[in-house]
Amino acid sequence: MQKARAVRGQDLCCLMSAPAEKPEVVQLPVEPPAAASASHRRAAQQRVREARDRLTSTSGTRPAFDHELLRQYAQTRISASYVVMLLVVATGMLFGLWMQPIPAAAWTCGMLCIHAAIMRSCYRFLSEPQTPASTRKWRTRFVLLDLLYGLCWMAILTHPALDVVSDTVMMFLTLLVVAVSSMLAANLPIAALAATVPVTVAIAMNFLLAGTFDKYVLAALALAAEGYFALLAHRLHSTTLATLEARAEKDALIGELEQAKSISDEARYRAEAANVAKSRFLAQMSHELRTPLNAILGFSEVMKSEIFGAHAVPVYKEYSADIHNSGVHLLNLINEILDLSRIEAGRYELNEEAVALVNVVADCHHLLKLRASTRGITIHEMFEIGMPKIWGDERAVRQIVLNLLSNSIKFTPQGGEIWLKVGWTASGGQYLSVKDTGSGIPEEEIPIVLASFGQGSNSIKSAEQGAGLGLPIAKSLVDMHGGTFTLKSKLRIGTEVIVTFPPERVMSALAPMVEPTIDEAPPLQPETAGTATPEERRRVRHKPIMSAGTGI
Repeated sequence: MQKARAVRGQDLCCLMSAPAEKPEVVQLPVEPPAAASASHRRAAQQRVREARDRLTSTSGTRPAFDHELLRQYAQTRISASYVVMLLVVATGMLFGLWMQPIPAAAWTCGMLCIHAAIMRSCYRFLSEPQTPASTRKWRTRFVLLDLLYGLCWMAILTHPALDVVSDTVMMFLTLLVVAVSSMLAANLPIAALAATVPVTVAIAMNFLLAGTFDKYVLAALALAAEGYFALLAHRLHSTTLATLEARAEKDALIGELEQAKSISDEARYRAEAANVAKSRFLAQMSHELRTPLNAILGFSEVMKSEIFGAHAVPVYKEYSADIHNSGVHLLNLINEILDLSRIEAGRYELNEEAVALVNVVADCHHLLKLRASTRGITIHEMFEIGMPKIWGDERAVRQIVLNLLSNSIKFTPQGGEIWLKVGWTASGGQYLSVKDTGSGIPEEEIPIVLASFGQGSNSIKSAEQGAGLGLPIAKSLVDMHGGTFTLKSKLRIGTEVIVTFPPERVMSALAPMVEPTIDEAPPLQPETAGTATPEERRRVRHKPIMSAGTGI
């Protein structure tokens, strides 16, 4: 007999020391190259700085906008080059009728040369890279060229040989020159003034020197026209500047969004890597912990049960029971952590089937009844009669009920009471309620206890401590079933947790499928065949077939 016991003990030891199942291999997500991510982030930061620099105001205009305004000025002059050439040639031909052809031709050639110099400067400016020094240089050059352009117009319009020309024609030409020059140089107001002020002042002085009232009116009209076109050019410049500011703001926002997206992507990759590393660590550690736990639980069970004989010292039996209980507690904790990690990683799959909620709650009550009775706690059952089954994962539903009921037993003092309720919701679903007379939870600590590893302060002081995973796991499993998890608690009064399952999961809510089965229908009895109603004949011709898995 002792030899047989020794053989059984060796077999038991071999089974207990057998390694646990291998941990699940988790693949890490492929992270983007660090260099590419860093370069993208630096490029986004550079764009943000450039956009913000455009919005930094110094002196009259924003320095970063000066180049953009000059660029638009050059593009406008280039696009209107043929219009200016036509105006110069037409004016030279017209003035050739009132003055000698050679001076008119010389003026026309000079104006065309100045216009060609302006065009060449515009093309060179657009082809060169942007620097603050080059922007100031080109700005001065454009102003001087426009000044020379205006002086040439002043020279021809105030030529003595044109005294025979009527005042109306001179006024028209003056207004035409001022209008064209102001519109072309609107993005550079100083250049517009340099091109128009000499012409306007010269024509006004000629009219004033004539000494007649009509000439005074024409001089005032010329000066008023100059002020009007200068104001119009200033308004156009302000509108362009506002457009550039809005575009710079948009670029800054886009850059900041790209920078934030880059940071969030990098943080997401790190979080995913950390999550996978956590899952790998938990899987590996569960394997490493379960292997010695098998031996600890097995040997402690052998010593607690005194399989090989009674202990010489009786206290060793109590120590063995403590070791076994501690091992069971550690194993349960490992299982809870793994369950929570699988749920958070989205790898927890529901094995759905027809589940009788009342039966599951009654079974859990039976399992924990002894623990409750040892603490002097009374558990009351309040179940609806004739409850249909629900479509769900029986293991998950059982885990929900066990977590809630064990929490209530844990935090209910000696002589307390617990109520288990199962019934119908107003919308046609089913609910489960666990209510106790425990210490309760402060309202501000309810979000804490529903978080992973969260524990309320009062619960830690008044009851045995746990890992803080029971409620988060139960809530996550309820969410996977599409239900709701509600926790109501009042300090020193009690706590109630209500879990509801939606009507879609109640088996009686599934619509039956009706299929004609004329051949299989039972025939009418001869004595009632002649008196059967049409409804009875239709019921005989159609046999209802319930949906698969209803269990009703």
